[in-house]
Amino acid sequence: MAFFSRFFSTPERAPLPTLEALLEARGVPVELPGLEPLKEDFRHLKADERIQWADAVAELLAHDWPMPPLWLDAQYELAPRIVPAWVAEREGFFYRPYLDGLALRVSACGQIMPAAWLAIWGVTWEDVLERATDQLREHSKDHPFQRLPSGLYQGQFADGHSASRLLLPELWSGLFPGQNTFVAIPADDVLLVSPQVLLPRLVEAITKAVATGPRLMASIFQQVGSHFLPANLQDPHPIAQPQRELRQSDLMAAYGAQEADLPAELGVPAAMGMLRTQQGKSVSYATWTQGKPVLLPEVDLIGFVSSEGRPLGIFFRQTLPRIPELKGATVELWGPRRVRYEGFPTAVQLERLECFATAEQMAALQKGESAPKPPSRAPQQQNQAASGALSAQGTSPVPAHLRGLSLGVQGDE
Repeated sequence: MAFFSRFFSTPERAPLPTLEALLEARGVPVELPGLEPLKEDFRHLKADERIQWADAVAELLAHDWPMPPLWLDAQYELAPRIVPAWVAEREGFFYRPYLDGLALRVSACGQIMPAAWLAIWGVTWEDVLERATDQLREHSKDHPFQRLPSGLYQGQFADGHSASRLLLPELWSGLFPGQNTFVAIPADDVLLVSPQVLLPRLVEAITKAVATGPRLMASIFQQVGSHFLPANLQDPHPIAQPQRELRQSDLMAAYGAQEADLPAELGVPAAMGMLRTQQGKSVSYATWTQGKPVLLPEVDLIGFVSSEGRPLGIFFRQTLPRIPELKGATVELWGPRRVRYEGFPTAVQLERLECFATAEQMAALQKGESAPKPPSRAPQQQNQAASGALSAQGTSPVPAHLRGLSLGVQGDE
């Protein structure tokens, strides 16, 4: 009988960890503000769920974030929020990538939701997003898009979060039957819809919106079915260059915000700007000054300056790997990528790079003068060949749309 009792007896269950013990082990006070209403849900959790629950509470305390409202209340006050991806990375709340350069978050009872709230509620992101989108759809009823004098359509929503309606393309479907539809969300409270024929007006509206209020995203998106993609407008399309400049300005805004959080001991953030070529294309550049470690952004061009302030020329950043002696290290920080360099290239090493502007042309740009015509590329190619660094045009790391550009005048930006 003792043998069979092993199979029919019920094993004793290990006691569940108490809330007090779990919180004490994590250095969390039991009387933490906002915790008391949540304790009732804790009592119904299994052992592993209790551990995850306590970890989530400790995470909120570590970030000085509030405890969540009860799920019974929060599930009726959810709202999706679209923000630039660098904002989502910087602030640390729970998010998912949405579109190119954009992220999707959710607010509950007016507070952006941290990931720890999901663990405390015991729900998934997918469930929260579905409920939030359904509520946004309900709140968007009876708010038709208004036709502006320019011919564009703009969403009019009293909550100040018109951009979040990018999740609901059914709100404006059918405005331009048979035409390509373009959408822009330059600010959180601005959603613009345009047919292709009115793209110049759309660029004007975007430029005005980002100049008069907090920027969300200046880039233009194209609607393809229920999906959105950055508008891929190629030359000679008249809006190709404005779209390029809008996308570059979004990147510059992200780098500008990031600069304030860069630790001073890492080095000097390279000053950024824009140049316009004689072909009318805008290119981004950064200035690398000798003497201190530099933090380089991912731009098209790099202008080198000696420690005495003497211009050394402007070169294509994509050819920088031709100087393997310079070892760059990626800076671990939110937002767009930067690379830290401690050294500085010699004159011989600079000859390996693909030149955009000579030292004389760079000096002219700094003085605000019109740049002279660039010299023939033949001498440069001969020097590169002598050093064994000549690369064929077909295998050049410089993007095709930047190859062979001649120098223009400095842009207003």
